[in-house]
Order: sequence, then C-alpha cells, then structure tokens
Amino acid sequence: METAMKTTVKTQKFLAIVIAAVASTAAVAAQPLTPETLNATESVQSIGPSAKGAAVLRAQVLLDRAHFSSGEIDAAYGSNLRKAIEGYQKAGGLNVTGVVDAPTWTALNADAAPILTPYTLLDTDVAGPFEAIPKKMADQAKMASLGYTSAAEALGEKFHVSPKLLIVLNPGKDFSRVGEEIAVPNIAAADPLPKAAKIIVDESNRTLTVVDANGKTVAQFPATTGSKYDPLPLGNWKVKGVARNPVFHYNPKLFWDASPGDTKTTIPPGPNNPVGVVWIDLSKEHYGIHGTPEPSRIGKTQSHGCIRLTNWDAAALAQSVAGGVDVLMQK
Repeated sequence: METAMKTTVKTQKFLAIVIAAVASTAAVAAQPLTPETLNATESVQSIGPSAKGAAVLRAQVLLDRAHFSSGEIDAAYGSNLRKAIEGYQKAGGLNVTGVVDAPTWTALNADAAPILTPYTLLDTDVAGPFEAIPKKMADQAKMASLGYTSAAEALGEKFHVSPKLLIVLNPGKDFSRVGEEIAVPNIAAADPLPKAAKIIVDESNRTLTVVDANGKTVAQFPATTGSKYDPLPLGNWKVKGVARNPVFHYNPKLFWDASPGDTKTTIPPGPNNPVGVVWIDLSKEHYGIHGTPEPSRIGKTQSHGCIRLTNWDAAALAQSVAGGVDVLMQK
C-alpha cells in the first residue's frame, strides 16, 4: 500500500499493538463494542461462565461503579467477575448465583449513566516518559521512577480497563496524540466509597470486603492473599496508616523467591513499583494492603503474604480507611 510506505516507525509500532490486540480478543470483538450498543443495552440475558462481549462489559462497568470490582475490565467472564457478582448479589439481598440473571440486571440497571463515555487525550496522558521496567530489583533501583510503560497502560489504569480491550474499543485511534477522542469505561459516574469501619480479607475467596459503621457491605475487591511460603496472617489486625506513591524497601531475606546475590535496596515510587501507588500499613509487622504493577493477575497468583489489589482499588480503599480501622483476615 502506498500509504504504508509513508507510515512512521512510531505508527508502525502502534499498528502492531492494534493487530495483536484484535487477534487476542477476536471473540470479544465479535459483538459490537460501540458506545451506542453498550449504552443502549438493557439485556436480561444471563451472563455466566465463558460469556464474552458487550453484555459482559456492561456488567463489569456497572459492578465497578457499585464498588464490587471484577478487577481489570476485559469483557470476559472469569473468576474475578464471578466473585464480584456473588458479592453484589449477597449485599443486595439477591439470590447468589454468580451469574447476572434477570433480577441482578434489574438491580444493576438502576444505574442509568452511560457505560462508555468520550474522553479527549491530554498532555499528561501522552507525555510519559514511558520506559520498560527491568526485572531485576537492582536495575529498578537505578530508575528515577517506575512509571507506565505506554500510554495504553496508563489509560488502562485510569479507566480500570485492559489496555488490549481499550485498543479494541478504539480502532484506528492514536493514543500518542493530544486531542484524540477515545471511548472509555465511564467509571467516573461512581459515587465515592463510604468510610470503612472494618475490612475483611477472605483467603478462600480471594476477596477484600469493606464494611461500614452499620455493618453493611459497601465494597468488594478481588485480592491476592499470600502463598504457601508466606501465608495470610489470619486473625484480627488494624490499619496503622496510609502511604501514597510509596518507595519500596526491598529486603531479599523476606522473599522466598529472591534471586541469588540480591541485596537490600530501595525501589523508587510509581505505578509499576512492586507495591503500586498505595501502601496501607497494618499492625502486623511487614504486612500491608497495597497496589500492584500487574492488575490482570490479581486473585490469580501468589503474594509474599500481603494483600494485593489493583492500583485503582487500592487507591479507592485508601480514601475510605483511616488509622485504627479493624482488619479481619480469615480462611
């Protein structure tokens, strides 16, 4: 193609990302994921295991706005979405099925705000710097900050969505151009998370639940909750304080999977810092609730004993808690 010969290297790289994203989400893209389709959908179709597409995306956004997070919005039914549905149903007095059935749709659709909304890219969205994050802690310690690796990653975190799905939602859009208008999940329509009186971390379900002063469940987030090497410290603890954009003090003696030759070092702050954008310190020494540089793996991998959330869920929780809040960790 004549136009292809004139394509810049930067554009070629972007197109390669688009092609990979479309190929990996072919089943999702089989249904039209346009603002018109999603914002008009009021389906009573049950959404359960293996479901993908527009109705799933609608449910994920509505659950996110209700503070029953499925983690990274990806338009696909998985274990984190199942847990979000169950938590929402239980809190709302609905039959707990783990699928978005007709009564659950009725409750969710009481939120009539649009599912997707237009967003115009700002200087701060595209400025970067976007740099690859090295694997070794010693190399990470040399960086000025552990920022985002791409504009798509930054926008994905901003709107709680998989970067691959964000690209599918915006075919042909240039994420590096200030003023470009894209379609994003309308997560800004959510009400603020109420103040927490108690936090419950459930090891078997891999969730973190927020309870208010009246004993009402007001939020639930998917969580990574320890490992066989560093099990969740069961029992009653308390929040000591909150640190935003924390540095990470790496001590290889505390990590069962530390690389040979690793030494103590300090990792600079940033969303790709090992503890993400927030550290909620607990009364159990060396333990906390924190963010993560890998939101797609929340609830699906192991941690070093701490409770790991997506960066955006950790940030929301940090706004809700204060020193002295009770934390129950249970099986």
